[in-house]
Amino acid sequence: MARDYYEVLGVSRDAGQEELQQAYRRLARANHPDVNRDPGAEERFKEINEAYSALSDPNTRKKYDRFGEDFRQVPDDWEQRVGAGAGGGRGRAGGARRGTWTSGDVDFGGFGGGYGGGGYGGVDIEDLLGGFFGGRGRGRAGPVAGADQEAELPLTVEEAYRGGRKQVTLNGPDGPRTYTVNIPPGVTDGQRIRLAGEGGRGLGDGPPGDLYLVVRLLPHPIFRVRGKDILVDLRLAPWEGALGATVPVATPGGESKVTVPPGTSTGRRLRLRGEGMPDPRGRPGDLLAEVKIMVPPTLTDRERELFSELAEVSPFDPRRPGAGSRSGADRGSGGGR
Repeated sequence: MARDYYEVLGVSRDAGQEELQQAYRRLARANHPDVNRDPGAEERFKEINEAYSALSDPNTRKKYDRFGEDFRQVPDDWEQRVGAGAGGGRGRAGGARRGTWTSGDVDFGGFGGGYGGGGYGGVDIEDLLGGFFGGRGRGRAGPVAGADQEAELPLTVEEAYRGGRKQVTLNGPDGPRTYTVNIPPGVTDGQRIRLAGEGGRGLGDGPPGDLYLVVRLLPHPIFRVRGKDILVDLRLAPWEGALGATVPVATPGGESKVTVPPGTSTGRRLRLRGEGMPDPRGRPGDLLAEVKIMVPPTLTDRERELFSELAEVSPFDPRRPGAGSRSGADRGSGGGR
C-alpha cells in the first residue's frame, strides 16, 4: 500500500498551499539524487514529487482526500456526477474526454483505459464512468473514442536543457508499459509532449486517445529556471567584486566564463547571452549569474593586517544611501566557454 501523501511530506491534512510548498522544497532539496548519495534517496525523491503533485492541485487533493489511493480512477467532475445521479445519460458518445495521470516513475491510474465495478466512499465508480460514454456503463451504442490522458514527466534541468531520448515507464490498469520519448532541447515547465494513440482505449471501433506528458522541472541545487532564462548564484571574493575578474560559472551545458566588472556588489546580475535554455524555434534564453560576495570565515595574520589597513584608508561607507547600488542585469557580461 502506498504511503499517505500527507505523511510523505510531513504535513497535517489541513495544511495550506504555502506549507505544502515549503515542505516539498525542503524535502526535494534534501533528497535530490545530485545532492544526496544515499541509495534510497532517489526513491524518496520520486515519492515526494508524487505526493506534492497530487496535493498541490486543489481538485486532485479533494479527490485524494475523499477516495484515498483510488483517487486516480475517479473522473475530475465526480462531484457534479454524484449530484446529478452519476451522469443520468447526459454524456455524449464520442465526445472529448480527458483523464489525469500522476507520475511516480511515471505512475498513473487511467480510468479511460478500462475499469471495474465497485464503489469508493459511497460513490459507484462504474456509474461515474458510465456518464462518460453517454449512459450508465451498460448498453452503450456505437463506437466511442478513447480518453486523452495526461501524466507528469519529471525532468532534471540538465535533461530539459539537452533534450534527447528518455525511457518512461507507466504503470496503468494493464500493467507497466515503457515508452521511449523524444524530448526537445529546452523544454520548459508545463510544456506537453504528445504520444499519439497511447491514451485510453476506445470502445467498439472507437480510436484510442492520446497521452500527453506534462513536463515538470525538478528542483535543482544550483539552477533556477524562469521561462527560458536560468539563474545561478555566482560567489565572489571581496577583491574580485572590487577589482573585477574573469571567473568560471556553472551552466547546464558545462562550465563557462563570466567577466565581473570592477565595483560589483552582492545582488548584481551578470547576463550570459544565449547560455540559458535552448529554443529550436527562436532565440535561446540567457543565464543570469547573481553575485554573492563571500568573506573568508577565518583570516590569516597577513589578511587581517591588509583588511585593517584598507579599513583605515578607504572612505567607502556601505551604509551611506545609494552606496554601491546597481539595479537590473548587466548585458553582454558573459564570455564563451
